Amino acid sequence: GEGDCFIAAGVETVSRYASGASDIAPNAIFKPSGERTKARAAGGQGVWSAAAGLADMYIAMGQTAENVRELEGVTRLEMDAFGARSQQRAVANQENGFFDREISPLTLPNGTVISKDDGPRAGTTAEGLAGLKPVFRPDGEITAGNACPLNDGAAAVVVMSDTKAKQLGIKPLARIVSSGVSGLNPEIMGLGPIEACRQALKRAGMTIDQIDLVEINEAFAAQVIPSAKHLGIPMEKLNIHGGAIALGHPFGMTGARIMTTLINGLQHTDKRFGLESMCVGGGQGMAMIIERL
Repeated sequence: GEGDCFIAAGVETVSRYASGASDIAPNAIFKPSGERTKARAAGGQGVWSAAAGLADMYIAMGQTAENVRELEGVTRLEMDAFGARSQQRAVANQENGFFDREISPLTLPNGTVISKDDGPRAGTTAEGLAGLKPVFRPDGEITAGNACPLNDGAAAVVVMSDTKAKQLGIKPLARIVSSGVSGLNPEIMGLGPIEACRQALKRAGMTIDQIDLVEINEAFAAQVIPSAKHLGIPMEKLNIHGGAIALGHPFGMTGARIMTTLINGLQHTDKRFGLESMCVGGGQGMAMIIERL
């Protein structure tokens, strides 16, 4: 942090990775926890609870979502409704030009111009999503319709001290008020935003009622829904322009993308304070409060 100006950028090309590919072999010490996850993935294991010994560090994200769904009692109906909401709002805000303000068009070598995300699906309904089969467990409820897709993408933000901004004559879009980071069992990593947001709010001396807009990354509806409930976030403030279930979650760029959308949203609605948060595979949550300037 010893500097005055930083560019924080993330690029993700998940489409280039072979399914299930990994750069490292799992540590054998986690074999018992991996066997527990394997048994749960087969179905019929009941509601998740923390087991003795090490947690499964290598657990697939879809399995963590099923664990959270069981633990928090999130229903298939709730998840499909949330997934449909994300799609419908993303499509509507593509059509009204909201996302045009935060996307830099890219021209391909063949002359094709890419100027919008290709994830949002027009005409998506909760009734339609209800017909999709579970992906991760035979008795599961996480589907392609209530989880984020795999996407490529890139995003960047510039972080600068107020002193440097004044020297350069730059008017900032927003200022960082506070941030928070949480750690939790990786088998329920989707609940990471809860404590991270509480920490950020405490450091800011604020309550959730003072936050105007909230962006929680939609890795899975199963984790966004209980996170919002625990924090007391009303739906009219949460991901109001659609989220990752529609737009996608390119892992390396999502943090910057959500921040960009949050600032865009605060400008568009003429609001002041925003809260961004996301869960992190491996058992973390991150959050940041910003003030529009």
